[in-house]
Amino acid sequence: MSSPLSFRQAVTLALTDYFRSLEGEPPHQLHALVTNEVEAPLLEMTLELAGGNQTVAAKMLGLSRNTLRKKMAAHGLL
Repeated sequence: MSSPLSFRQAVTLALTDYFRSLEGEPPHQLHALVTNEVEAPLLEMTLELAGGNQTVAAKMLGLSRNTLRKKMAAHGLL
C-alpha cells in the first residue's frame, strides 16, 4: 500500500496538471490564483474543525481573529 501524498506533493501535482492544461500559454496572476484557490477551503475546513468558533480557528491558523474575519469576508464566508 502506498503512503499518502505530502501536502507539498499534492500541490506539485496540481500545479503540474494546471500548467499542462495551459498548453504552452504563460500563466497570469499565478500567485493570486493559487492563494485564492487554497485559502477559501483552508478557512472553511479550519472553521469546521473548530466547530465554527472563529477565535479557535484563528489560533489554529496563526492569525488574529480580525484577520480571519477579513479573509472570510473576502471569500464570501461571512
